[in-house]
Amino acid sequence: MTGLVHDSVDSLAALIPDGAKVAIPADYTGIAMGLTRAMIRRGVRDLYLVCLPTCGLQGDMLIGAGAVKTIETSAVTLGEFGGAPRFQAAVGDGSLTIKDATCPAIHAGIQAGQKGIPYMPLRGMIGSDVLASRDDWKVMQNPFSDGEDPIVLLPAIKPDFALIHAKKADRHGNIYIGLRREVMALAGASRQTLVTVEEIVDGNLLRDDATATGTLPALYVGGVAEAKQGAWPLAFWEEYATDEAHMTSYVAAARSPEGFKAYLDEFVTGGGARAAAAE
Repeated sequence: MTGLVHDSVDSLAALIPDGAKVAIPADYTGIAMGLTRAMIRRGVRDLYLVCLPTCGLQGDMLIGAGAVKTIETSAVTLGEFGGAPRFQAAVGDGSLTIKDATCPAIHAGIQAGQKGIPYMPLRGMIGSDVLASRDDWKVMQNPFSDGEDPIVLLPAIKPDFALIHAKKADRHGNIYIGLRREVMALAGASRQTLVTVEEIVDGNLLRDDATATGTLPALYVGGVAEAKQGAWPLAFWEEYATDEAHMTSYVAAARSPEGFKAYLDEFVTGGGARAAAAE
């Protein structure tokens, strides 16, 4: 094994310091829920959370656990299970700084970070309330137009860490991400990517024609740990479905601070934590 391969998600979580800028993908991409629970157990604080371009359970749990100071996102939602209760509570009590965005804007910022350029131009939000709330987005005249032609310049997003869950890694630290090409952009924009995988395999994924084109090279990876069903209770690709009963019980519990604490005690931090036992 190389130094990239960790023996547990808890050791992977230990790499994330308080105050880090952490980027997470949308729920359909591959969410590192096992790593998220490990971060909560560690007690990480003051994160700047970037959602590419939205987040759900992962963001809601980190917010409820007091780990997030600022969030940049176009939405926080649990989809068919309803609103994100701890996010909504934090919005209500003013404990969370929110940098509102649009899906294309966040993708554009990540693309700028990936390319190593200071900003990316985008036009679609001109005249919107979102633009009015972002003093770090600059409206400029298109220098290639003879007539009035405003365009928005979005600063590059350069996270310290990207967090993903993937199907497999090899012992060199290469990660198979399949069709999820947005992960390539996220990893390229971030200082390093921390990954949990369903399995760690022998061989070299980059030297196998069947996997090479869907593999994130170890160059972009800061650490990887095996976590079977590491996206649970969320769905992961075609590997397993969302645990609908668990999601329903989470929403019910997380509507109150006391219920959310009881949830963490049972599934994350407590001595009898069910999820932690497998991680």
